[in-house]
Amino acid sequence: MRKKFLILLPVCVLLLAAVWALAAGDAADPLATLSYLTGAFTDAVDQRVDQRLNDAGLSDAGSVPTASAPTWAEIRLKGADDAVCSTGSSVLLLAGGAYVSYPSSGAVVDVTAGTVVPSGTVLAVNHRYMAAEDTIAHFVITSKTAVLDYQGDVSPVYSNAVDYNAMAAALKQLHLFRGTLTGYGQGFDLEAAPTRLQALIMFIRVLGEEEQALAWTGTTPFRDVAPGTEAEKYVGYAYERGYTTGYSATEFRPAGAANAFQYTEFVLRAMGYSASTNLADVFQRAMDAGVLTAGEADMLRQDRFLRAELVYISYYALEAPLPNSGRTLADQLMDAGVFTAGEWETARGLVTSWRL
Repeated sequence: MRKKFLILLPVCVLLLAAVWALAAGDAADPLATLSYLTGAFTDAVDQRVDQRLNDAGLSDAGSVPTASAPTWAEIRLKGADDAVCSTGSSVLLLAGGAYVSYPSSGAVVDVTAGTVVPSGTVLAVNHRYMAAEDTIAHFVITSKTAVLDYQGDVSPVYSNAVDYNAMAAALKQLHLFRGTLTGYGQGFDLEAAPTRLQALIMFIRVLGEEEQALAWTGTTPFRDVAPGTEAEKYVGYAYERGYTTGYSATEFRPAGAANAFQYTEFVLRAMGYSASTNLADVFQRAMDAGVLTAGEADMLRQDRFLRAELVYISYYALEAPLPNSGRTLADQLMDAGVFTAGEWETARGLVTSWRL
C-alpha cells in the first residue's frame, strides 16, 4: 500500500471493513478471488483513502512511521523474531520458515492464492500475506534465519535467539564473508547448505591466504572445476598446498554439500591444530582447543549444516586461542593484514547474542 494509506490507517478502518466484508466472506466461505484482491479490492481501498486524505487536507508528504514502508522493503530476521503487521500490511517470505498467528476475530489473506488462511498457518515462500480489517497479525520466524519482504506498517519484535545474521555481517566487515549473487538477504544465503567450494573459500579466507589463492596460476587434476575461473584458483591453490585432495583423483565436486565435520576440521587446520582424517572426533578436538563449546558441538551434531552454522563456527573461531600461544586467530589475521583492529572492534560490536 502507498504511504498515504499508512498515514490515515486508523481513520480508514471502517472503510476497509466494508470492502473486506465483500472480498473475504465469512468463516463458512473464506475464499476471495486473486483478481479481486489484487484489483478491485486494492483499488477500492486506495480510492477511499484518497478521499479521506483530500477531506483532511493531507498529501503524500506526511511522515511515515519508522517501521513502515510505502513500497516493498526487506528485513533479515532470526529464530523466534516476530514481524507484527497491522491492517492492510503485507509480508512475503523470501527465505527461511515462519508461521502466522492472529486473533480469532481477525483474518489474514494469502493474496497469491486468493484465500484466507487460518491462524497457525505455515507461510509458503514467495506468497504475499495481508492482514485484513481489525487484524494484528504476527509472522513468527521458525528457522534460524529468514528474509521477509514487507509493505505497510510492520514492526519487528526481536527475540534473544542466536543472531547468525549479525555474525554474517561481522564477517563481511572483516572481509571474510562475501555472500553470493542472490538478490535478497544481502546475498548471505544463510538458509542454504554450503557447498564444498564455498566451505573451501571460507577456509582459505580464515587462513588469511585469499590474496595468494587469487594470484595462483596452474592447473588442477579436477575435471569438474572450470579452467580460468576463480573457483579453479581457490581449488588449485588449496590442492597445491595440500589443504584438500578433492573428492577423488579427478573430481572436486564443487557444488556438493559440505558438512559440519568437514568444516570444523578445516577451521582447526587453519588455526594450526593437528589434522586428522578421522572426523568422528573432530567436535571433541574442537572443544579441547576452545573453538567450540559443548552446546555448539551438540547443535552441529543434530542440526542440518547450513551457511548459518558455517558463519557461526567461523566467527567464534576468531576468538579462540591458537595452539601453544596466548594469541587468537583474530590476532593472526590482523598481523597478516586481513583486517584492522578497528574493523575487529566494529565487527564484535555487531554480535550481541550469547553463545550456545
